[in-house]
Amino acid sequence: MYIPRNFRVDSDQEIFNFVEANAFGQLVSNVGGRIFSTHLPVLLSGDRKHIVAHVAKANPQHKEIDGQEVLITLEGPHGYVSPSWYENPGVPTWNYQAVHIYGYARVFDDRDRLMAVVESLTAKYEKQFPVPWVPAYNEAMLNAIVGIEVEITEVQGKFKLGQNRKSEDIEGVVSKLRELGLSDLAEATEQYALADAVQD
Repeated sequence: MYIPRNFRVDSDQEIFNFVEANAFGQLVSNVGGRIFSTHLPVLLSGDRKHIVAHVAKANPQHKEIDGQEVLITLEGPHGYVSPSWYENPGVPTWNYQAVHIYGYARVFDDRDRLMAVVESLTAKYEKQFPVPWVPAYNEAMLNAIVGIEVEITEVQGKFKLGQNRKSEDIEGVVSKLRELGLSDLAEATEQYALADAVQD
C-alpha cells in the first residue's frame, strides 16, 4: 500500500503487536480470475512467521488459494477528522491504522490441526469472560471447514494519525475524538502522533 514516510511503521514488533490486537481482517486472493475477499479472524503463530485461519468448505476461495501469494488486510481504530479541530489551517481527512501482510497460502484439512486452530481462536476471545465457554466441537463442525496457513513474506504498517501536524493540532484532535466517544482512536493518536509531531 502507499505509505508516506510520516505514517510508516518500521518496527515489525509494533506491527505484530497490532496484528494480535486487531486480528479480524480480509484474506484477499484470486478466484476464477477475479479478486476475492473473505472476512475472518486470524491467528499469528508464536514465531510470527505464519498466519493461520479457517474458512467454510463451501467457500470457493480455498479451492484455488493453495500456493498463491495472498494479501491479508487488518484495520484498527479509524475516524473522520475535521479541520475545525486544528489550531492551524488544514483540510478534512480520515485517520486510521492498517496493516497489510503478504505471503503464500497452504490449505490443510488435517483434523488435529483444524481442532488446534478453532480451539486457539475460541480461547483467545473467550478469556475475556468471567466463565469462558469450553469448546465442544464435533466431527460435523470440523468437516465443514478447511484451514489456511499463510507463510509471511512481507508486512507493511501504516498508522496515519496526524504525525504530519503540529502538536497543538494533534491535541485538538485527541480532545474532539474523546468527546465523540472514539477513545481507541484518541489513544492511538496520542501514542503515535504526539511523539512524532511536526516541530516549529
